Amino acid sequence: RDARIAVIPTASSLEDTGERYVRIFKRLGAGRVRSLEYRERSDTDNAEWMETLQKATGVFMTGGNQLRLSSILGGTDVAIAIRRMNARGVHVGGTSAGAAFCSEHMIAYGSSGSSPTAGSVQLAPGLGLTNSVLVDQHFRQRDRLSRLMTALAYNPFVIGLGLDEDTGAFINNEDVLEVVGSNSVTVVDVSDLEYSGIATTPDDKTVHLIGVRLHILTEGATFHLRTRKATPPA
Repeated sequence: RDARIAVIPTASSLEDTGERYVRIFKRLGAGRVRSLEYRERSDTDNAEWMETLQKATGVFMTGGNQLRLSSILGGTDVAIAIRRMNARGVHVGGTSAGAAFCSEHMIAYGSSGSSPTAGSVQLAPGLGLTNSVLVDQHFRQRDRLSRLMTALAYNPFVIGLGLDEDTGAFINNEDVLEVVGSNSVTVVDVSDLEYSGIATTPDDKTVHLIGVRLHILTEGATFHLRTRKATPPA
């Protein structure tokens, strides 16, 4: 009841997206909810919206096109404010494109399928709340293992998180991820990668990857982003 939720519908091209999420959060019991309609980069100069944002106890970014988020919010005072708020404990999250945008590295677009394929993924800068993970969404529903593994071949520093629909991955301040929802989160860990052929594989050809670890986590399971240890539900 004391929650103050700032909804950011920038990723969506539909005019009513923000207000739909305002109604959703109010039905869930949030005390105050407001949609901040950042549609152009100039909108990020709105002082009243910035005041509302900085007083929020939670920030939620809707789905749509993640490139709209990066091109409209990237490098602005709004993006800086959200990162600072999150660093001091304010919850920040999103669905679909909003989830993909949370991390430092973001999949802009890519091909579906089960095998990593050279040249099939385009990466772009994200919001930068964490540099530990790379998020893909609608994961099993849209057969996106290929594009997540290809993205990890480009950047084996990060952990891949494939979020199924109706499923969330909550990361706490100790870098422990917990799964909530009716489906699963696929964790792709390439920290022990022994070989990657991404540098020499021609476009549209399958990439050789040796030493990939993969976990399928359901509700209640956890994964420690620093130790790379997965734990099943109690």
